[in-house]
Amino acid sequence: MKHLSRLLPLSNVVLEMPATSKKRVFEQAALLLENNQGVERAAVYESLFARERLGSTGLGSGIAMPHGRVKGLKTGIAAFLRLAKPIPFDAPDRQPVDQLLVLLTPEASTQQHLDILAEVARLFSNEALRSRLAMETDPKIVHALLTEDLR
Repeated sequence: MKHLSRLLPLSNVVLEMPATSKKRVFEQAALLLENNQGVERAAVYESLFARERLGSTGLGSGIAMPHGRVKGLKTGIAAFLRLAKPIPFDAPDRQPVDQLLVLLTPEASTQQHLDILAEVARLFSNEALRSRLAMETDPKIVHALLTEDLR
């Protein structure tokens, strides 16, 4: 979790987020990252939707990893969002999504972007972890599960 521990502040862990569509999730993520990290909301939203137009970032098992690159961003940032109700996300298993790890990296950081995506995909392949993330009510514990080696 070497990458996530640097990219995911506790303030970017949101549980029971009300959202009814991808569009609303991306709007909420953009607002969160603007408020917490000062990244322009429109840039976040456009980056996430541009990547999503290339194909769904749904991984399956109720997990999605919307991601994108943002011009002018100095360092990568992440947010974990657990939705109050699952939403359709065009995941490969056709299951709705209720856990999302949103990732933004600087425009030129191709290898870092790929390394982080691989790390997060490995992380979410752990069924026990997905279950704990789905049930946990304390954002601090969710943050620790994602950034520390507690598994």
